Amino acid sequence: MIDSVAGPRMPSVVDPVSDPHINGEYLKNNPNWHIEYSPGKAAAILRLFRKRNLQPKTVCEVGCGAGEVLRQLQLRMPADCRFWGYDIAPAAIQMAKQRENERLQVKLADFVAVETPRFDLLLVLEVVDHIEHYLAFLRHLKDRAEWKLFSFSLDISAQSALRRSGFAKARGMFSHLHHFNKEIALGTLRHAGYEIVDCCYGPNHADTMMAKLVSPLRALTFAINQDFSVRMFGGHSLLVLAR
Repeated sequence: MIDSVAGPRMPSVVDPVSDPHINGEYLKNNPNWHIEYSPGKAAAILRLFRKRNLQPKTVCEVGCGAGEVLRQLQLRMPADCRFWGYDIAPAAIQMAKQRENERLQVKLADFVAVETPRFDLLLVLEVVDHIEHYLAFLRHLKDRAEWKLFSFSLDISAQSALRRSGFAKARGMFSHLHHFNKEIALGTLRHAGYEIVDCCYGPNHADTMMAKLVSPLRALTFAINQDFSVRMFGGHSLLVLAR
């Protein structure tokens, strides 16, 4: 249940001129705003819910994009669950508004700078790598919900480090300001004061030529040793359930 109100915790530091999510640059590079990957993300989230027997009644996504992950979750979760989404990108919220209904609402706003109810669960899916002051951002999310579920893009792998354009593409195409592997992501959350409850690998939307070339080797090694495979060849995100 929503049992209290969490007031604004952090002033907005978003620059509407330079931020690619606001000025149109991100939309130009990603015109679908990754809608096509939303069913896979929602399925991974629901698997983690079932594993931990989580039954949230109020779910909020920070950086909801086009809102398709929320819509997918709404289709598969109980009818008494309600959903909210916040994003700073006008183009993304314009898409998300098409998915609104009586139980799913979205808002154009910087989540950490506005007053909201306290939710059962916050979704923060591949958002941290876009945030300039990401440790302050993480600390200001802590009391906004009982549970937090993060997803990190795992840009750092042996094959990405060996490629000249490995990190440059993540920055240029996806506007990543920070790069993570599993150990850095978990260490970052602990440093920000979170208790790690569970984690697992999730889908990644990398579709580069290199990703396609190493896909068979990645699948084989992942079946044998997941951590080794991701350290060597990437190709996965990291889902982290935290309190």
